[in-house]
Amino acid sequence: MTAQPLTAGAAAPDFTLPRDGGGTVTLSALRPGKVVLYFYPRADTPGCTLEAQDFTRLAGDLAAAGATVIGISKDSPAAHEKFCRKYGLGIVLASDEAGTACEDYGVWGEKKNYGKTYMGITRATFLIDGEGRIARAWPKVSVKGHAEEVLEAARAL
Repeated sequence: MTAQPLTAGAAAPDFTLPRDGGGTVTLSALRPGKVVLYFYPRADTPGCTLEAQDFTRLAGDLAAAGATVIGISKDSPAAHEKFCRKYGLGIVLASDEAGTACEDYGVWGEKKNYGKTYMGITRATFLIDGEGRIARAWPKVSVKGHAEEVLEAARAL
């Protein structure tokens, strides 16, 4: 079964997840700020690395637009910490090892690659407004130019 990601207008499901560097991140605690919540399949793979680097490069501009960036995958906090150190990432990476947030946002589902079918995270991004609602959703993200598009949407919100 393929997951159906949440769409604009839906309430953003709250979560508290362990994050890189220790501690936790809670979505509702970031209100009334905006949140760029992006889900990615796996740390330290080519597309995921590029996406994290792009969001890191634009983190200051996103902060100026009132937005915090949180990347979520099923990687462990230790894997996220290593990923951050290796590439000098400057964004929050949260660990959803149990997959609860992935399921709540509809990004966990069946994927196909090289003729094989497996369960995994579909790359998706959600821009959440200060009221905790999804203002914009990007299902099935293509990495190139994506962070810039998200920045423009955050500025317009």
